Amino acid sequence: MEFLGKNNEFLQIQVLKNNTTITYDKSLEFPLIFIWTKDKCSEIIHEGRKYILPINTIICLTEFHELTVNNELETRQIKFNKEFYCVLNHDKEVGCKGILFYGVNQIPMLTIPDDKIEQFEIIWKIFQTELESKDDLQLDMLQSILKRFIILCTRIYKAQNNLHQQSSTEVNIIREFNFLVEKNFRTKHTVKEYADILNKSPKTLSNLFSALSEKTPLQIIHERKILEAKRLLKYTDKSIKEIAYDIGFQDIHTFSRFFKKMEKMSPSSFKCSSAGNIANL
Repeated sequence: MEFLGKNNEFLQIQVLKNNTTITYDKSLEFPLIFIWTKDKCSEIIHEGRKYILPINTIICLTEFHELTVNNELETRQIKFNKEFYCVLNHDKEVGCKGILFYGVNQIPMLTIPDDKIEQFEIIWKIFQTELESKDDLQLDMLQSILKRFIILCTRIYKAQNNLHQQSSTEVNIIREFNFLVEKNFRTKHTVKEYADILNKSPKTLSNLFSALSEKTPLQIIHERKILEAKRLLKYTDKSIKEIAYDIGFQDIHTFSRFFKKMEKMSPSSFKCSSAGNIANL
């Protein structure tokens, strides 16, 4: 079931069958996707890495190459584009930037608590009902439902990752840093560059991440670069030299040293490898 508005607003809810592979749809101009498992044990393969997920797990996808779902029962998908609802422009309303979407490296995951399952099921049913409606209020109603869904997911994710215990200021700095890295990793390479944008010192950022994250700011920058490099090596015909320039390296030798340090193999060896594990987790 899907909605397509007059100004290219797109929303789709779909039940994915077993052994379904979805790919990143660039025609929608950077769609965002929720995957919601309904099987007791669902297998998700994301860019070469396998995950076994329990029932009522939700994963959030911003940009990816492909994802395969293997399950006996249904897996639900909610996909929308920025024309339908831009989470960046509405960040003050839903607060998911840099947490559920436009973060870096790992896939954001959350598990719906038992006492919240009914709320999510009601939202799914209302989505189905409203997608069958055809009137001038349909777009507003669907946007309101999606907004509610996003807010619930954000609250649960924060609670399950101990972000609700931190001050909103600290969490917002982390969110903004993650977002900035996602948008600028090709051109900005140091913690200082991001600290300057945030009007913080590099030391302040490092101390904040030390308290709230398992990774340092520099690790996050480097891992986003290496993730993009591996995607380009595996899924494109670009030369190693082209890839090096694409992600901000001035020469192939510096890129090769960086890649080998991060992955324990050369870019050419990775490209020829059948392992295919791209996700950095």
